[in-house]
Amino acid sequence: MQVRDAVEADAERLAELTGRPRDVMRNLVHDRTVRVGVADDAIAGFVSFDAERETVYVTQLEGECDVCEQLLEEPIRFARGESMAVELLLPEHDDNRRDAVENHGFESSGSGPRFEGTPTVRYRLAS
Repeated sequence: MQVRDAVEADAERLAELTGRPRDVMRNLVHDRTVRVGVADDAIAGFVSFDAERETVYVTQLEGECDVCEQLLEEPIRFARGESMAVELLLPEHDDNRRDAVENHGFESSGSGPRFEGTPTVRYRLAS
């Protein structure tokens, strides 16, 4: 799988992966750092992240476990270069992405906020 920067033309596929409107995904590409994983000429997943103070926040992570594992290397690499921690929230029962983050050494740091009624778990990877 090749990882590259997302471009506005990717918004439709990102919308398909998330079930969110295309315009929302287009704004995401403009407002965040977004990397897409491309396999067999198709986007297989993506990661978006922001850096603030001493932490890189993964705002979205989509794809199968192996795709997510590769995509997580992007914010982790950035964070390590800046001596920052990495945090992300996952739905409480999201085994696929949980496996990907735990395989990278993230540890649960407790409950996160509810999104649309779904409980979340906060994961953190120290710098």
